Amino acid sequence: MFMRNHVPNGGSGEWKKRAGIILAVTAASAALTFSHVSGTLLVNAAKENALADAEARKRAMEAEKKKTDQKIRQLEGLRGNTEQYVKELDTQTSQIADEMDRLDREVQEKQAEIDEISVELAAAEEVEKEQYTAMKLRIRYMYEKGDSSFLEILLSSDSISDLLNRAEYIEQISKYDRDQLEEYEATTRRIAEDKEKLEKDLTEIVDMRNETAAKQTSIKTLMETKKNELTNLAAQLGEQRDASKGMASDIAAQQAEIDRIQEEIRQAAIAAEKAAQEAARRQAEAEEAARKKQEQQAKNAAKSVDAPTESDGSKSETKVETKGGKTSSKGSMTKGSGSLSWPLASSGRITSTFGQRESPTAGASTNHKGVDIAVSSGTPIKAADGGTVVTATYSSSAGNYVVISHGNGTSTVYMHCQSLDVSAGDTVSKGETIAKVGSTGYSTGPHLHFGVLKNGQYVDPMDYVSQ
Repeated sequence: MFMRNHVPNGGSGEWKKRAGIILAVTAASAALTFSHVSGTLLVNAAKENALADAEARKRAMEAEKKKTDQKIRQLEGLRGNTEQYVKELDTQTSQIADEMDRLDREVQEKQAEIDEISVELAAAEEVEKEQYTAMKLRIRYMYEKGDSSFLEILLSSDSISDLLNRAEYIEQISKYDRDQLEEYEATTRRIAEDKEKLEKDLTEIVDMRNETAAKQTSIKTLMETKKNELTNLAAQLGEQRDASKGMASDIAAQQAEIDRIQEEIRQAAIAAEKAAQEAARRQAEAEEAARKKQEQQAKNAAKSVDAPTESDGSKSETKVETKGGKTSSKGSMTKGSGSLSWPLASSGRITSTFGQRESPTAGASTNHKGVDIAVSSGTPIKAADGGTVVTATYSSSAGNYVVISHGNGTSTVYMHCQSLDVSAGDTVSKGETIAKVGSTGYSTGPHLHFGVLKNGQYVDPMDYVSQ
């Protein structure tokens, strides 16, 4: 590896100043973007917290309303059951009223029958009494007409029946009287039995009526209780429904608050995105301006390229150091620490160095702005470093040539190519084949003119190239 101690001159100080300005603009833009984004993140975090709180409050409201609505359904169910029960009580009340009317009619009917049969019984008893009196008169008459034994029988009898049964001579009494008396007695007994039955029936009916009346009173009391319950249920339902409506209104208001916060978050996100895009646009513009400036400097340098030196070996020449450490006849070169790689697939030999020289051919400059490396025609030319091809064209002096921008103010130039393998705008990697060695333009034989520009100024390639 050959290096020559060399400090680039010309516009290096101005370039550093410009590069510093570009870096400052980029850093300031990034800082503003970061500051804005950071502020937006803080604001959004506060909004997200507010949104979470608002949603939590809404969920609590909805849970409370759910409980209230459930209570409303329970009250409605209870009211429905109570109304159904009251309806059944109304039916029972109507049935009991009908039963009371029927029993009242039966009581009246039984009482009328009892009154009627009482009259019949009184009449029968009166007839029996009259018949008994008549019989006593006839017996008395017979006594007055009969002997004393008849009178003794009569006086010793306890009743008329006893008299008839005991007295042998009752046969003397008219059979008619005896039959009549027996018939009256039978009638009296029958009527008395019928009356007793009617009175028993009446007692049963009255008892039934009393029981029905008690049941009617109980149902009326229960009815009043249930109606009071319905009134209370209606009041409770009204309160719960009003509460539910109020909760629904509160939930709607809370949802509006949530929507408002979400809209603020959305707008903040849009604003942040716009700010980020604007910052990115400004940064991209700054970077693009810097890139275009570097490209323009490289193009300007390419336009000022001198004609290559002759490479027929008749002039003084310098060999590139090989692994064996051999050097050219022009003297040895110090090794450097350049970051650019050797631009050819083979070592070749340097036929013209950087700086002042004799012009090797008509049109060539005496101030050589690169190094000429003699190699066989068609030898692959390699990119000394990765970068972007800014020029790949032909000129009468440089022939087919390529200019690559590597960034940081560094560009490389490859002239007199036989053919080009890249085009302007291509991105190439370090060591990638970009052309083939030729002898186009102002050239005396196959060779590569290799130049290096730093911040728009040509510098000695050997200060930057390693092999």
